Amino acid sequence: MTATAAPPATKPAAQVQRLSFAYDARTAPSAGLPAGRHGLGQALDGLTLDVPSGAVFGLLGPNGSGKSTLLSLLVGLRQPSAGEVRVLGQPPSAAIRARIGLLFQETSLDPLMTLRETLWLHGRLYGLGGHTLRTTIAQLLESVGLADRADSLVSTLSGGMKRRLELARVLLPSPQLILLDEPTSGLDPDAEAALWTRLHQANQTGATIILATNNVHEADKHCQQVAFIHRGRLATQGTPAELKAGLKRDAVWVEWPDLPPALADEIAAWEGVGKLTWAHPTLHVTVDAASAFVPRLFQAAEDGIRAIRIRESTLEDAYFDIVGVSLSDQGVDG
Repeated sequence: MTATAAPPATKPAAQVQRLSFAYDARTAPSAGLPAGRHGLGQALDGLTLDVPSGAVFGLLGPNGSGKSTLLSLLVGLRQPSAGEVRVLGQPPSAAIRARIGLLFQETSLDPLMTLRETLWLHGRLYGLGGHTLRTTIAQLLESVGLADRADSLVSTLSGGMKRRLELARVLLPSPQLILLDEPTSGLDPDAEAALWTRLHQANQTGATIILATNNVHEADKHCQQVAFIHRGRLATQGTPAELKAGLKRDAVWVEWPDLPPALADEIAAWEGVGKLTWAHPTLHVTVDAASAFVPRLFQAAEDGIRAIRIRESTLEDAYFDIVGVSLSDQGVDG
């Protein structure tokens, strides 16, 4: 299922203004986070962002860009160092948290409980009970394809089944806002498709979804808007089509440590070349046809090229063009 147009919004489902958050550098000495003041690792640095109500909204950035930190601030698990957070029109609180569903990056299930017990406990924590809760649990297990495993132990489930159970747990209290942190990491294509089918159903009934990911295909396929996050700041945001505007069909990534600036300017003027970005040691170019561009490139480079990668242009290419770093750059916080 592909993304559909977001409905008109009266107010943002989530809004942050000049938001900053810093970790104590002693907690994560090699976190790869930008240095902050007083020995702190800066995870978010003056981030301002609005998420429209009813949207499927993507936060795209490499590990360490601040995506997971932002989700934790939205749900109220952490307090900002500076700035303002509003979720569903209010500051984060216990009452607001009851209207939010959070799917963590790591599995958080008790292996010694059954599926039915897992959902029953979660429902009771939200004040649900009785016949209504039993009926809702049965309907959710059916909708995620786990009805026949209701009384099985969680420990007997595959990774994909556990993810579907966690999704059922998220959906149990009918949240208005769903926060997803790398939700399909480690899933096979069938399990990923099943997960997103259920998420789109929740979105179509009114839930806003915020997806934190570095999976460009997932963001492109499912999100109506995507924000590029880099070092705790917003680089840009727009629809996937808007962000990819100006890119040619093929993307060519070249490891070329000694590229002369004059030659880069010459390559940029070649016919069929779109955007060209040079961020040492990587040259990134989008072109009409890599089959014609690459032989000419090798001829011009002589023996200067160390490696080359070619594929169809994606949001990863747009991210590199705008930010100047790859989504594969690693940090600690997502």
